Amino acid sequence: MTEPSKWARIIAADPDHSQRYIERFKMMEAAGHDLAGEVRTVDAMVSRGARILDAGCGPGRVGGRLHALGHDVVGVDVDPALIEAAGIDHPGPVWVVGDLAELDLPAQGVAADFDVIVSAGNVMGFLAPSTRVEVLRRFARHLAADGRAIIGFGAGRGYEFADFFADLDAAGLSLDVALSTWDLRPFTATSDFLVAICSRSS
Repeated sequence: MTEPSKWARIIAADPDHSQRYIERFKMMEAAGHDLAGEVRTVDAMVSRGARILDAGCGPGRVGGRLHALGHDVVGVDVDPALIEAAGIDHPGPVWVVGDLAELDLPAQGVAADFDVIVSAGNVMGFLAPSTRVEVLRRFARHLAADGRAIIGFGAGRGYEFADFFADLDAAGLSLDVALSTWDLRPFTATSDFLVAICSRSS
């Protein structure tokens, strides 16, 4: 049996957590915060009409904007409340409830050849440690031959960057570019955030 993610354990213990999370981003947007940094980066890396998987999509903040820019978007999240909110606030993409450690979209009638898989919002930090390599392996399986996975998360969340780099290799992914921000600043030994752009190793 797959170990439940940290997020699944949080919402099991506190069912209202999801709604607070949804409202938090609505308040941030209303206050004028820039919530589209990830979207600009992803959009710059693909042609119009690209197939994009938003892995750990939450309430659709990233995938919804990418769809509005003309991309074919599928979003997956383990939290049904977040998927419901995504469907209400961002109609158009395909929103799927699912555990990333068991990701198998072709079994659900969705083709797996994505041009980009984006995993933003510290999704990696919420994974159960025993599932990390499997999640990355499933990302690799869902990429087109020349597709790329873009994974962003912060330090101090229980997943060391060095461990992540090793896990990429074990999962069949190669690190092409390491950045410290979504606005393309270089990653250094002292960076407290990582945006990893990866491709399939074979």
